[in-house]
Amino acid sequence: MSLNDLPLKLYNVGLSYKKADVKMRGIFSITKEDQIELLKEAKETGIDGIFVVSTCNRTEITGFAKHPFELISLLVKYSKGNVEDFINVSNVYKNKDAVKHLFEIGVGLDSQILGDYEIVGQLKNSFIQAKKLGTTNAYLERLMNLVLQASKDVKNNTKLSSGTTSVSYAAIQYIIDNIPNYNEKKILNFGLGDIGKNTCKNILEYTKNNNVTLINRTHDKALEFKNVHSAVTVKDISELPQEVNNTDILIVSTGANFPTITPEHIQKGKELLILDLSMPENVDISLKNQDGITLINVDELSKITDKTIETRKQEIPIAEKIILKYKEEFNDWISYRKFVPAVNALKESLKTIQTNEISFQSKKIDNFNEEQAEIITSRMIQKITTQFVKHLKDDKTTVDQSIEVVSQIFNLKELSLNEND
Repeated sequence: MSLNDLPLKLYNVGLSYKKADVKMRGIFSITKEDQIELLKEAKETGIDGIFVVSTCNRTEITGFAKHPFELISLLVKYSKGNVEDFINVSNVYKNKDAVKHLFEIGVGLDSQILGDYEIVGQLKNSFIQAKKLGTTNAYLERLMNLVLQASKDVKNNTKLSSGTTSVSYAAIQYIIDNIPNYNEKKILNFGLGDIGKNTCKNILEYTKNNNVTLINRTHDKALEFKNVHSAVTVKDISELPQEVNNTDILIVSTGANFPTITPEHIQKGKELLILDLSMPENVDISLKNQDGITLINVDELSKITDKTIETRKQEIPIAEKIILKYKEEFNDWISYRKFVPAVNALKESLKTIQTNEISFQSKKIDNFNEEQAEIITSRMIQKITTQFVKHLKDDKTTVDQSIEVVSQIFNLKELSLNEND
């Protein structure tokens, strides 16, 4: 059987913190620009339904394909990774497992820090980007809608997100736990993506530090942040070397695919704590060996134990029940989409029989009450189609086989049995 003969399946292919360390995740990360190019290529090659998520903890492609390698090849092409490394650190989920995986990501069960909800915004933004480029379909639209509903339900009705543990908060917790007189230290926040923005907010909310400087490659974006959070000082990117050597703590979340902080930025003998929240790592790893420099990456931050994590673990069964509720709703929707064309075709076939029979009897029987006959037969059609729907919904029913039998009996043509239509 050739690849073209295979049916489409939903796949999720990628890698995460579970198997890939921060260096490997950096190699397979995909920039925003390359995500757009990847989606455009997928659309041009006929892939119907695909979106990409690339964060500090994971890079994953979710989409419809005849074989997962169609998606894997795109991931490899638009990252710096290769197939051999991918095989060693990857996960490939198919159909129901792919759906389950997305729900677990969305509610925070699959986060490196249990209950971390930063991924929800990233997941939503990734889907919006794909939708703008025309690479989503009704199936993915419905799935993502229910994932976001489940996420909201878990957040509002469990303690899975109790406390404020996340990568951006773990950075602040590390400072609080390890830096004496941290409120008096100068902090430079370099980068204003989602994590950078949240980290900066957390500094202002969870410390009394008034020495926070913000630098972003897009200066206007930094000024917009200052309009809302006036306590920060904004500097231009051209002042980066001076500000790095003027600070005590440097937080980097620039989201570039190359080091934005190198040994050339830092004077010899400078004592500096650097927290690299970027993916791939945006701080030159050689700085780890430089005297006076303490360099901490995402994986090291995620090992920070927080007493709220134990509370969160107790909430996992509740979160799983909520996921099950929304998964069942999604499965019901899939089943409905699958057999609705057959039910409608059956109904139309029965209506044709109804019309022909009423016409025949009205000519044969004097004073035949057509109106009454139509009412009675219409109720019979409704009962027959309702019974057929109940049969198709039964767990023991082989839906495709049942539809095939009915289509043969009633000579129904061109029924769609493809759940992905």
